[in-house]
Amino acid sequence: MTIGRMVLNHNPVNYFAEVEQAAFNPSSFVPGIGPSDDKMLQARLFSYHDTHLHRLGANYQLLPINAPKNAAMNTYQRDGAMRLDGNGGTGPNYWPNSFGGPAPDPSAADPGTQVDGSTGRTPYPHPNNDFVQPQALYRDVMTDEDRDHLIGNIVGHLGNAQERIRLRQSAVFYKVDPDYGTRVAEGVGVDVAEVKRLAAMSDEQRAQATAG
Repeated sequence: MTIGRMVLNHNPVNYFAEVEQAAFNPSSFVPGIGPSDDKMLQARLFSYHDTHLHRLGANYQLLPINAPKNAAMNTYQRDGAMRLDGNGGTGPNYWPNSFGGPAPDPSAADPGTQVDGSTGRTPYPHPNNDFVQPQALYRDVMTDEDRDHLIGNIVGHLGNAQERIRLRQSAVFYKVDPDYGTRVAEGVGVDVAEVKRLAAMSDEQRAQATAG
């Protein structure tokens, strides 16, 4: 089966730029191709990248010899020495987000390995409640002064965000503890009743209700 063609039609123009800076990596796959379970290969999937970080720097994938030719790099990698482009501009450097940033493409995932069923990279739904530990911290560990400082720090930073972000985040704090969410909501100037309504939703419903 033919999957492509490699053409060798000229020598490097500049040895350093095109040879010394080249970073070959067995974890760089095109969609539809994935690694086998070979243990040596599995180790090299991360060790080659780690070596390139040390040898060429954090942004080695932006060097012309290593950069993709037919598609832009849609990642959240930011900063580092010798950043060669706009560094993501004003876009967020985290995912998920509600600003239209790039999202994982399930169609480009590694093919599954056939066993009794099939394996693959899938979300892991842990049964623990995400709010139990922060709830215990807020209610049982912090003093009144600690809580005042916490609320003040959050309000000082969250207060400049868009209203929909203030609402959504206040609802998350409300799920930790109603007093927590109420104080944050009042501090950032959003409606407490709306925050309470959002807190009763699922994560997906809340994100949809506060989408831009």
